[in-house]
Amino acid sequence: MTRGAWSNSIPGIGTFFVGIDVAPGRYRCDDGKGGWWVRFTGPGGGDPVGSWPLPAGPVEIEITATDFAFETHVGAYWRRIAPAHPAGAAPRAELRPVADPALRAELDTIVARRRPLVWLAPLTVLGLGLLGSPLLGSLWLLGLAMLAVLIALGTPSVSLDLRRARELQRRRDRYLTPEDFDGPARELLGRAQAAVDAVRDSEVNREGLLDSVDNAVTLPRQEWEIAQVLAKQSRLRGEQEEISGSAGLPEVEAALLPLREKLDASVAALTRRVEALERYAERTCSADEALRAHRYLETIAERAHEYDELLADTVRDDLALPAIERLTEQSGELVRTLRARLAEAAEAGGAVLPPAPSPPPDAESPPVG
Repeated sequence: MTRGAWSNSIPGIGTFFVGIDVAPGRYRCDDGKGGWWVRFTGPGGGDPVGSWPLPAGPVEIEITATDFAFETHVGAYWRRIAPAHPAGAAPRAELRPVADPALRAELDTIVARRRPLVWLAPLTVLGLGLLGSPLLGSLWLLGLAMLAVLIALGTPSVSLDLRRARELQRRRDRYLTPEDFDGPARELLGRAQAAVDAVRDSEVNREGLLDSVDNAVTLPRQEWEIAQVLAKQSRLRGEQEEISGSAGLPEVEAALLPLREKLDASVAALTRRVEALERYAERTCSADEALRAHRYLETIAERAHEYDELLADTVRDDLALPAIERLTEQSGELVRTLRARLAEAAEAGGAVLPPAPSPPPDAESPPVG
């Protein structure tokens, strides 16, 4: 699952980082029969808790903001039914962490290389059982075989997820959390994320009507680049405030003035970039409205013959013709409106979302987890 897919649902099978792949909150699975789940809690996911086997029917879990990862193996999606709020804290608009879009695939590649080694543990236990069975008997072999099965069921997933945790901690510069941003940066990032979500969740995007813009690739990249700049602006703004408050000297204020002007120019440039994303989202929403209106009109047009028959049965035939002609004109006008708004949305997206650079021909695509 890529970071760009961060949403209010979780696929039934896989391991997902909390705050990067999935949002904290309460989730519901319509049928968990025979499946299992594990929440990796504690520092770096070192205290896993889980449930197996799950009963038939709906299952609910609570994924907290302090959880490291969530592993699931069920036959249906998990759907978030309630957001997570810290105990005693007032609900607020969620600002999600942002990760380098390439980070997930990189971690999956590292874990995939280690996967064959993880299976050596149960195979080693089974080998000891086979070697010792001539001397110690069949009960020895049976006991070690059962131990090998238990290790095979539990060790691979836990070991690989702890490996992910260690590798993620070594790449702290590849993702940013809400704590990395100050107030002004949080506001801008929230606006950018709202615009990205509006485009990603739009009907015209889900149905591929904006196919001239590769939103699945470019939108996460835009969000990551904006977040990187905002984090740097927050750090520099904090340093300026600390120096200004500690010194309190006119000479220091004079020296800080050109630095503040450069920071303000950077903020203004980034604000324009966020505003471009918002314009793209606004035009995409407008295209959504035209699409919905067009579909409603199609439904009405499909039933137009019933009205025609009704008019033919109750009034003169010449009264039916103008009504149907007006309906046809409205349908054509809405189709033209939809096409124009789709073109505007695609144009706005092309202006703010440059195509992602193509990988070199000899580069290997990392596997996607």
